[in-house]
Amino acid sequence: MDFSLAQPPKEPLRHVLSSSQFDRAFLDYLCQLTNTVRRFDKSREGLAYLGSLLSHKRAMLYFTQPSTRTFLSFHSACHILGITASEIRDSATSSERKGESVEDSLRTFSSYVDLIIMRSPIAGLCERTARLLDATPRPVPIVNAGSGPDEHPTQALLDIYTLTRSLRMRGGIDGKTICMVGDLRRGRTVRSLARLLANYKDVRIIFSSPPAFRIAEDLRADLAATGIAFEETDAFLTAIAEADAIYMTRIQDEYDIGPEDGAKDYSNYHLKAEHLGALKSDAVIMHPLPRRDELDPAIDHDPRAKYWRQERNGMWVRAALLTMLFGIDDRIQLPEL
Repeated sequence: MDFSLAQPPKEPLRHVLSSSQFDRAFLDYLCQLTNTVRRFDKSREGLAYLGSLLSHKRAMLYFTQPSTRTFLSFHSACHILGITASEIRDSATSSERKGESVEDSLRTFSSYVDLIIMRSPIAGLCERTARLLDATPRPVPIVNAGSGPDEHPTQALLDIYTLTRSLRMRGGIDGKTICMVGDLRRGRTVRSLARLLANYKDVRIIFSSPPAFRIAEDLRADLAATGIAFEETDAFLTAIAEADAIYMTRIQDEYDIGPEDGAKDYSNYHLKAEHLGALKSDAVIMHPLPRRDELDPAIDHDPRAKYWRQERNGMWVRAALLTMLFGIDDRIQLPEL
């Protein structure tokens, strides 16, 4: 799609906390900005220019929940823009081990850095931290990089970017059917992406999952309020055959409360190489990763598989977001190289 006419948001981006804070104009602008940022990667001069933009800034990556892709993509995005990044990967290595509250720890970090990127198992912590720091003499932006089972807005943004690029020859996301599969009740990527899809015209979402893992009531109510068409089904094979894009997810068993939860058989919701013939020839296959058995590695080389590209897109989308948070996105113009 052509985003050459997309305009920057009228209000500056202060925090990235929830997918609900973004509208279609923002999404179109972010896709355009990300495309431009990526073009600097084509030359040494371009990368040097990007690296000079925020070399005076510092960021804290506070990741107290396990992460590979999100952590590395944010760390890489900081590096691309010249931001010096420090990290906490385990609260046991901070004064929280001594009984300090997480709020006091985060306010301490804000004394030393210009940005805090957070991934925590505690739902709502990012929003509370943003409110806390906004009331202090030294407020800093907060980025939600995964908050319990409730939100993962930057994953949803990179998912939108991946869908937009993958469907650009077919008019983009408008009018498409998106099938989401797996643990839809506890999968925060599904919750955030579904809310963003409500910004597009005539989109239809099919949620396919075991009955125990259907979407939560709050998401169901939010989608109904937006008027987006959606349905819930356990007919996995029928659902994926109808889809323009299939978004696979794993079972979130880290949130299991009983041993019986992990013992159930969910193989009827696994996408296998044998299913490829039933999919549309131009379908898009995505997964936020990590994967287990729900996505057959034999699918990796199918041209419809976009999840490894989706992963790399995360670095560029997050770099573009950082330029917006620091108010330098207007400097992302290709110079004469």
